[in-house]
Amino acid sequence: MIGAFFDAVARNTVTVADAVTEACGWIARVLVAILIPVGFLNVFLRYVGRYTETQLVNNTWIEAQWYLYGIIFLLMFPYLLRHDGNVRVDFWYAERSEKVKTRIDLIGHLVALAPFTTLAVWVSWKPVRDSWSIWEVSPDPGGLPRAPLKALILVAFLLLGLQTIATLIRLAARLTGREIGIRERRSDAPLRIE
Repeated sequence: MIGAFFDAVARNTVTVADAVTEACGWIARVLVAILIPVGFLNVFLRYVGRYTETQLVNNTWIEAQWYLYGIIFLLMFPYLLRHDGNVRVDFWYAERSEKVKTRIDLIGHLVALAPFTTLAVWVSWKPVRDSWSIWEVSPDPGGLPRAPLKALILVAFLLLGLQTIATLIRLAARLTGREIGIRERRSDAPLRIE
């Protein structure tokens, strides 16, 4: 009875974390589609302005471009973890059995990723709160507010923490042979470098 309860909680946690992570990946893909024309427009207007000796680009569009870069980067934290897209250059990892790889991943996530994510949330909290309390904006003329982007740093690490929990559950389930109902990696996951 208790085992079934914990299995259900684990399945639900993994399902929710994966759904949120997939949504982050979808949003990031949409933002890339927006980023490309914004970046092209900035470059085009800068070069046309150089030839016409006119200032055609303003800080709003330039900052919008780097905001989009930042948002895409931050939203991809949990997505890459979910799809095992992290870069590995471990010469001793590639030739191991799946069970040994699972143990290595579980220990690595417990010892490095979970504490790092917790620390990042803890360190980010006060600067984000302070930024919102004064509604921090860019010091550049025509610049955008910085508070929302800083808040996304905190949100990204919270989402990474949620996906870390889901990944730890998945790894523990794989080691104990209780993978029923916990979806594995998708076949179209990015290639790993090992």
